Amino acid sequence: MDVLEDYTGHVEPGGPAARRVLDALTITKVSVGPMDNNAYLLLCRATNEALLIDAAADPERLSDLVGHEVTRPRLKTVVTTHQHGDHWAALGAVAGANGSNTAAHPLDAEVLPVPPDFLVEHGDTLQVGESTLEVIHLRGHTPGSIALLYRDPTGHPHLFTGDSLFPGGVGRTTSPEAFTSLLDDVQSRLFDALPDNTWFYPGHGDDSTLGAERPNLDEWRSRGW
Repeated sequence: MDVLEDYTGHVEPGGPAARRVLDALTITKVSVGPMDNNAYLLLCRATNEALLIDAAADPERLSDLVGHEVTRPRLKTVVTTHQHGDHWAALGAVAGANGSNTAAHPLDAEVLPVPPDFLVEHGDTLQVGESTLEVIHLRGHTPGSIALLYRDPTGHPHLFTGDSLFPGGVGRTTSPEAFTSLLDDVQSRLFDALPDNTWFYPGHGDDSTLGAERPNLDEWRSRGW
């Protein structure tokens, strides 16, 4: 698979992946499947251990992302951000091929094709080699939707939001109550807790920052979506 090293947050369906290099981690983004799902491979540069966020589709492309060389990363963990099928269609194939552990929130775990090895709750952590990801429960898109936060000690935070937060608004909800729940969590657990330079990586489409989206929170609440 071709990988672009000039990371902008944009990838094309069926196109090359894009890699962002941090001091401790690399973050590689690829679009897979008919719904333009983003999958993210996080690699610890010190240990060559990797974690995949959302084995959404196209297991062959995801395998190419991990690599086939003897020196390829050890894909230790696959995390599913929420229960919708377009985010886990390749979970069984990818986890099985790599002997990976799987993780998800308990409220979304029952529908997954592979029972999670780890159930993660709000405030739990997951390891990518020597780096730590914090689990943030965002209730509303689904009951068990989660985001993952990496606090780069030498840079700004990196936040993987699944379908709970996008440029331009929160994820789809099915009732006014669910919308209010999701926006309340997104505001209190993300925008109120993290700085403007937090870069976030959604489940579909392009990336953004909390600072770019913060001025629109009141508009999102008033419009109801």
